[in-house]
Amino acid sequence: MSTPETFDIHRILEYLPHRYPFLLVDRVVECVPNERLVAIKNVTFNEPYFVGHFPHKPVMPGVLIVEAMAQATGLLAFRSVGVPPEHILYYLVGIDKAKFRRPVEPGDQLRIHATIRRSLRGVWCFDVLAEVDGKRVASAEIRCAAKETDT
Repeated sequence: MSTPETFDIHRILEYLPHRYPFLLVDRVVECVPNERLVAIKNVTFNEPYFVGHFPHKPVMPGVLIVEAMAQATGLLAFRSVGVPPEHILYYLVGIDKAKFRRPVEPGDQLRIHATIRRSLRGVWCFDVLAEVDGKRVASAEIRCAAKETDT
């Protein structure tokens, strides 16, 4: 059994094409290629969406929680295929059974668990859950598809 890998922000930037303000993964604390990944998103009051969502009670939008979960799946897929990230992109192609259980607020640390369910002909299916302080805040089945780039 291999030792799980970790990624700092510099390695994440090598794999994901996202940049501020849309990069929603700060660190990978555990990655076992072809199996699972655990990522961290530190939610701060400085996030641009808190200005309007909501001024009197800041809450991370559910759609951005799902995006953070999707970015975690992209990292796991990239790490699992062994193809240099500059030659492939992963597109979100499906979200099923998305559930939101409690709000995510400034100061929370979102811990995202992604597990590969299957991969077939370039389409990956993942089970993903997000938690704060050990309590589930969201979960979904996420599918992404690989597409080779022209570079």
